[in-house]
Amino acid sequence: MKVLAIYTTKFGYQPAVKNLEQAEEVNQGACFKNCVVAFIQVEQDDEDKNDLKGREKKLVNHLKWVLRKNDCQKVILHSFAHLSESKASGEFTKNVFDLAEKRLKNANIETAQTPFGYFLDLDIQAPGFSLARIWANL
Repeated sequence: MKVLAIYTTKFGYQPAVKNLEQAEEVNQGACFKNCVVAFIQVEQDDEDKNDLKGREKKLVNHLKWVLRKNDCQKVILHSFAHLSESKASGEFTKNVFDLAEKRLKNANIETAQTPFGYFLDLDIQAPGFSLARIWANL
């Protein structure tokens, strides 16, 4: 799994193109202030390990660390299949995201997901300071 986490003062999206037929219909975007946006690519190797909960827990632990480093309590999970050539199935990826969101919310972290299965128009304002951008290979 690859993760690029960016602290943003503003992150907004608007659905542009649906790219997964089975994705639910989404017509509205959203905007968030002072949050970490996690661009996440779940890879085939993650799925091959047959350890959904283990992979999700590793992601959540990393995101909690990034949030602490940025003194932040809000994270947006964004599927971003451009960090590696390897991709897990859409079903497995969505399961990782849903379990991670549940665990983060149980830890009192405000959490949201961008629409899964869409290309999005993005509006990002990200300050340039140490640890505002963190890449990880989990």
